[in-house]
Amino acid sequence: MKELFKILEHPADLGIEAYGNSMEDVFKNSAKGLIFIIAGNSKIDNNLTKKITISAMDRENMLVRWLNEILFLYDSEKFLMSDVEFKNISDTSLCANVAGEKYNKIKHQLKLDVKAVTYHNLIIEKERDIWKSRVYLDV
Repeated sequence: MKELFKILEHPADLGIEAYGNSMEDVFKNSAKGLIFIIAGNSKIDNNLTKKITISAMDRENMLVRWLNEILFLYDSEKFLMSDVEFKNISDTSLCANVAGEKYNKIKHQLKLDVKAVTYHNLIIEKERDIWKSRVYLDV
């Protein structure tokens, strides 16, 4: 597997297609794709940690809620995620420690303003041994 995520073009939105060997990898790589859309290749250090706990109806809903939490941390606290450690993850819940740092206008170059994570064409699936997700963002 050579890529962790790719950005998808859409007439009014941007999408993230993420890959991994597990559902945990897909959630992590989806979040990295979201931060890439916001901050590009900016170097983000791991000097702060935030805890995220989510419950959802199913894994698709949980992916949207997960990414909206990452986006909320950025919007409300200017927190940019660089890494994540999952304490547990299932089809309906997750608990994770998210590492990163606060946005610094000298250090970080912002690319796009993401308004929300949508349910448009949302998928999470396992094909053979590879997990894949697709989610679109309102920008």
